[in-house]
Amino acid sequence: MLLVIDVGNTNTVLGVFARAEVQADDSSDGAARYGRLAANWRVGSHLARTVDEYGVIFRNLFSMENLEVSGVHGIVISSVVPPLDAVLRQVCERYFKTKPLFIEPGVKTGMPVLYENPAEVGADRIVNGVAAFEKYGGPCVIVDFGTATTFDCVSKKGEYMGGVICPGIGVSADALFQRTARLPRVEIRKPPRVIGTNTVASLQSGLYYGYLGLVDGILERLRDEMGEETRVIATGGLGTLIGTASHFIKEVDEFLTLEGLRIIWERNLPRDAGAKSKTTAKPVVGAKPWPSPKGSKGR
Repeated sequence: MLLVIDVGNTNTVLGVFARAEVQADDSSDGAARYGRLAANWRVGSHLARTVDEYGVIFRNLFSMENLEVSGVHGIVISSVVPPLDAVLRQVCERYFKTKPLFIEPGVKTGMPVLYENPAEVGADRIVNGVAAFEKYGGPCVIVDFGTATTFDCVSKKGEYMGGVICPGIGVSADALFQRTARLPRVEIRKPPRVIGTNTVASLQSGLYYGYLGLVDGILERLRDEMGEETRVIATGGLGTLIGTASHFIKEVDEFLTLEGLRIIWERNLPRDAGAKSKTTAKPVVGAKPWPSPKGSKGR
């Protein structure tokens, strides 16, 4: 099995991919390949948790799905929370007996990065771009609804062009609650109508339709720059809520980031990776490498 971990500012999403079945006429290079997403979970990203606390949580999640920790042959991690990197590295080594592959400069992604300083790009944004281009082709825009909402643009040639970063809808709701004396914290949901007849409904309408207008407004301008043939894919925790109402989002792919982690893992596998041994992927510098960071920690 392959364990993939996407560490965000609010939540950490984990997924387990089962080993793909090998066909009799398979002429691949012998490296391990993974297909079906066997399980996935979402836990909070808490800086105060210790290695053992995360280890117990992860092992319990495996137990709930009747999965054996010893069956994990590889781990790949995308993180935008640097303080958690060392903790998760120790969790992988202590509880899974496997060294993880972090998505960072020097790892082969197969996607040239056209950012002025590529080291500034969050690892999850590169992972999303790789997955979207692999699955849907280019040009495309990936809208990831997380703590921040990101719009990532991939060219027809499969180049990461750059994008847009906005406060997430949850951040907007929290700011409104914290900066006002009488407005309550509300559930983010699609209201039955735009005109709210009470405070809660009015807030929900403003948050939902206001944010939908922000998303579609940005996408309209991005399509003007990239071309009307540009495909738009939504992912992230609120991808379904907003994406299904957008004029431009045609695909909602809940597990896009997890798929991207799997793809990058396979691109970094040694060609002689054994099917039964625990394999640690080694970073391979691509044709246009993602350079080492110079003080930047991503978004």
